[in-house]
Amino acid sequence: MYNDFSLQKFKSNYTFLCKIKFIFEQQITLKIMSLNSKNPFLNNKTFSSTAVSKRDEVHHATIIDYNEEMTLSGTINKSLILFLLLTASATVIWWLTFNGMNPLVAAIGGAVVGLVLVLIAAFKPQYSPYLAPGYALFEGLFIGGISAIFEVKYPGIVVQAVCATFVTFMVCLGLYKYKIVKVTEQFKSVVVAATLAIATYYLISWVFSMFTSFVPVHYGNSLMSIGISVFVIIIAALNLFLDFDRIEKGVEQKMPKYMEWYGAMGLMITLVWLYIEFLRLLSKLNSKN
Repeated sequence: MYNDFSLQKFKSNYTFLCKIKFIFEQQITLKIMSLNSKNPFLNNKTFSSTAVSKRDEVHHATIIDYNEEMTLSGTINKSLILFLLLTASATVIWWLTFNGMNPLVAAIGGAVVGLVLVLIAAFKPQYSPYLAPGYALFEGLFIGGISAIFEVKYPGIVVQAVCATFVTFMVCLGLYKYKIVKVTEQFKSVVVAATLAIATYYLISWVFSMFTSFVPVHYGNSLMSIGISVFVIIIAALNLFLDFDRIEKGVEQKMPKYMEWYGAMGLMITLVWLYIEFLRLLSKLNSKN
């Protein structure tokens, strides 16, 4: 299949870079919206009352077609489609890996292409119906590859990470649905700041570890490292509330139909990040046994 050196190299460098990648994607879709920019992904105009929505066109005597508006059911359906596409491509890589293929090339390629598609969607959200499925397929290559690598090292870890991600998603959805957690401007600011701080820490740590003998504190299975992983998982989970809020606001403002794919893509990015963080945490806990 692949040797221990490849596994060790992957876990020490590639997974680290992918953490930065996921947070970067998350910032594109959720966090840097406060900037004064015309870029629909880099500000909140796409999901705000200042955007050109179907509702805003009423005074121009435009006939509003419900089928051309963003709906909650439509966004849920698009999210399920993306999940199925991601799962399908991940399953293919998983099967190939356990039949002798080295998954590193496919995983790295999928991660890079996925990031490129997110960047394109940042400037052309109207192409989300094409970009989002592509993102799911290529991100599935990454997920399948990294999952197979961790599964070989720690049998059963993938099922645990999937279950943990699903339970976290359902809990957050319930808390949001029943208004137990309300997404205020202060809430958004705290989550944004925390996520940016994590991204900055990961990036600086990676640079130092590449060119010096510095070993980041989140490496290994120390209590400090495990604590950092738990903190990052909490922040990733809080990002789900921002996803739910953005989707709900888009529906209320009657945004164009393609925004269903846009919202589903943002949600998928958060779920993938959350899943990877659970993999990392579980691998640390398993390595202590």
